[in-house]
Amino acid sequence: MIHPTAIIDPRADLAPDVEVGPYCVIGAGVKLGAGCVLHNQVTLNGPTTIGERNTFFTGAVIGGVTQDLKYAGEPTYLEVGDDNVFRECTTVNRGTLPGSKTVIGHHNLFLSYCHIAHDCTVGNHVIFSNNGTLAGHVIVEDHVILGGLSAVHQFCRIGKFAMTGGCSKIVQDVPPFMIVDGNPAAVRGVNVVGLQRQGYDEAAIRPLKQAYKSLFMRPQNLADALAELSPLAAESPALAHLTAFIESSQRGIIR
Repeated sequence: MIHPTAIIDPRADLAPDVEVGPYCVIGAGVKLGAGCVLHNQVTLNGPTTIGERNTFFTGAVIGGVTQDLKYAGEPTYLEVGDDNVFRECTTVNRGTLPGSKTVIGHHNLFLSYCHIAHDCTVGNHVIFSNNGTLAGHVIVEDHVILGGLSAVHQFCRIGKFAMTGGCSKIVQDVPPFMIVDGNPAAVRGVNVVGLQRQGYDEAAIRPLKQAYKSLFMRPQNLADALAELSPLAAESPALAHLTAFIESSQRGIIR
């Protein structure tokens, strides 16, 4: 299932059922799992390990050299899980320092012109809308939706079940379960619809609504708001994750 115009380095490792379309280029050190499909003009560079049933559309460049100016040519890596879709012209870079890696999980959808820079970690069941962009060392937890044209500053984190509005400028950590929007972004509310779609009932969402009021609506400092939420967090796994995320923040959180 390899088109005659495709160029595949003999040091690449492809599962027997991989489909490679016209004018694709697969470099040395690329390992492709079963069921992967490359449409036309896809470029895969190594060292890169890609799991099963991933689909790559026209113009995607996966496993490219980091754009970090510190890079001096050492071996760095990209690891991609299973069942991901990389739409047209998506770019994903490898790590920067020797032995470092960019990691992408499972069941993610990256729409056209998305960019994942060096040393990022992206979880599972994530959707990046068109032109969603991560700078280096960004961590994206599970079930995140990155709005179209959103740009994320290096070393930021985006908590699970968070959502960014289109054209958002993210320069601090995005709290889990929240919707942020704007330039610069601010928290606008709880991602209620996203949580309901994943099986969260009202009893599970209620503590997050209380957290939204305490953390983002009242004029009190963050430490006081977290202390106020502490008794509720003991009874709510979601709220416990939210408070732990905030307490571990290095860049500060969007409020």
